Amino acid sequence: MTGRLTAPLRRVLAGAEDVTGRIGGTEAQLETLVRHGLAFRHARPPRAYFLTPAGHRLRQELLTAAPPPTARAAETADAVFAARTGTETEPLRDGPARTREVHSAWQGLVELRRMTNPDGATDRPCAWERGHLVQAAALALEAGGCRPGVSGAGGYAVADTQQPEAVEIGGGQDELSSYADVLTKAGWQVGEHRTRGRGRVLLASPRRV
Repeated sequence: MTGRLTAPLRRVLAGAEDVTGRIGGTEAQLETLVRHGLAFRHARPPRAYFLTPAGHRLRQELLTAAPPPTARAAETADAVFAARTGTETEPLRDGPARTREVHSAWQGLVELRRMTNPDGATDRPCAWERGHLVQAAALALEAGGCRPGVSGAGGYAVADTQQPEAVEIGGGQDELSSYADVLTKAGWQVGEHRTRGRGRVLLASPRRV
């Protein structure tokens, strides 16, 4: 499929917002992606364009493909945003740039809620979040000012569970209540549970109503 797209169309595809899949470009470019089944135009105003599942897959292929030599120098600046789950093994990059990235990702997610929740509600998670539980909960925590886990230094850690539509949040026992507050405000249902050997943890699920 990538061979059928012009370089400008591939740039539009690769430049889509990571969380929401919203894309920008000329009307002709966007309609071309729609014809290829890679994008759709939302029915609600402002009738923005978003990637389809096929568009997301192709975008990921473009982003993971080896960049040409002239692009490698800009690789760091163009890195894809990823929510911090608190389980990372690589050193974390902090600072004003990261703060802006998190704010932008969260605002994009709020917009996705408005565009895709049937009633346009922004105070509860949308289908994307229910399909990406760990990333969605981690983004809500980081956007709410919580610190992701760092080896030996505390912070939150988000992990999958065996329960449907639920994630586990661990961390410093004194910090769990603040994590619960942030997630509740972000539209999650949160309960505290005791575990063997690890003390208390939180179980969080996206609120539906």
